[in-house]
Amino acid sequence: MQEHYAQLWVKTKFYLQQNVADKTFKELFDHIQDVAKVENNTLFLLVANNFLKTRIDKLFLNKMNDYITTISEELVRFRIITQDELYETNKANVEASTQRFDQIRSGNLNQIYTFQNYVIGKNNRLAATIALQVADQPGVFANPLYIFGPVGIGKTHLMQSIGNYIVDNDITKRVLYVKTENFVEDYVNLLRSNNIDQFNQKYADIDVLLIDDIQFLSKKTQSQQQFFKLFENLHGENKQIVVTSDRPTSELRDVMTRLTSRFSWGVVADINPPDLEHRLEILKRKLQTHLIDAETIPLEVLELIANSFPTSVRELEGALNRVIFYKTIMNEELTLENAIEALQPLLKTQRLEHLALNSNKIDQLLDIVCGYFGLSKTDLYGNSRKREFLYPRQISMYLLRELYELPYKKIGSIFSGRDHSTVMNSCEKILAGIQNEESIKNDVQNIRQRVEH
Repeated sequence: MQEHYAQLWVKTKFYLQQNVADKTFKELFDHIQDVAKVENNTLFLLVANNFLKTRIDKLFLNKMNDYITTISEELVRFRIITQDELYETNKANVEASTQRFDQIRSGNLNQIYTFQNYVIGKNNRLAATIALQVADQPGVFANPLYIFGPVGIGKTHLMQSIGNYIVDNDITKRVLYVKTENFVEDYVNLLRSNNIDQFNQKYADIDVLLIDDIQFLSKKTQSQQQFFKLFENLHGENKQIVVTSDRPTSELRDVMTRLTSRFSWGVVADINPPDLEHRLEILKRKLQTHLIDAETIPLEVLELIANSFPTSVRELEGALNRVIFYKTIMNEELTLENAIEALQPLLKTQRLEHLALNSNKIDQLLDIVCGYFGLSKTDLYGNSRKREFLYPRQISMYLLRELYELPYKKIGSIFSGRDHSTVMNSCEKILAGIQNEESIKNDVQNIRQRVEH
């Protein structure tokens, strides 16, 4: 068992020990020494009998899963299992191995879209956490789940991760993923052929419905009425429904109110465009899927891509694929210059303007820092390691990164050609200071307010 997952259980067990009566802890948790197995983002804990399993499930499992969310950067869940169940799940996995691929991918699920390769950041952490809970308790936790956000930021990935997780943990579950335009097409074909049985077999005889881009139901009155009936039937039978859209329910135009109101019955979760650090992490994770050592792609190239495509994960990954393809075809070391050459057809004018940040804004920020601390620009740019100069310099670097998403190398060039690792270290120190020292937090807030006003 991987040490990482074992440590998560150790920390959770300690948390339980601090928050559960001694007698109860000894009865329920004392004998669980390790994680029995890890599969599909689930940490299985082995208990002696169904009595213990039922008690933990009813009284403590939700608290355990809430707690592990706070201590793990990954999306993982605990599940309590008996020895008999463990044996049966292992046996089922072996027996299904030859047919598993086809069964799991029926329902139009893409095997690539899993929680394991979904990169978490500030913009999507809440939505991802809710999605995993829905996948763990379909039809119970949040039904329906409505996920909204701009195009290309991972809604489909997150939605299909739910479906893949459900089927991976119970191969008998019938999961259907469908785009809204395909649902409309199916309904139009139904009207033409008058074949309601075929339609019902596809849409009614399922356990989980994942429907993408619901905004495309706009102005399609008959399709809306048919979807309303389907929604009512599935929801009434506690079948899980997950919906995505590019806008909140209140902004769905020309969709009947009784339908949009039902989208708010469960939980509404939004996803926003990723920040710079998140975009860089997405690119590094994508390199792993290509089996490429991240060190062969210079950080400045990844920063170029991350800064050039700030609003869409789809475009971000497409740009990385283009750079990798260029490197492979040209069979030469990748540099910033040839990365720009590779991406040139994709770099629109507004993105180039994003990269070429207005120098007046940089000068304004640095002037404000100098005025705040009573320094000259020479002192700020200089090499002195005295705190009276180093501290303002570090805050300047942090704010240039935080407010304008400048690459480390660009910030280093502003400060007399300092190495990107020096800039990175300075930013990390200020970030840690904001979290731990009130004086640093106040200084950064005061300067930031002056810059933004």
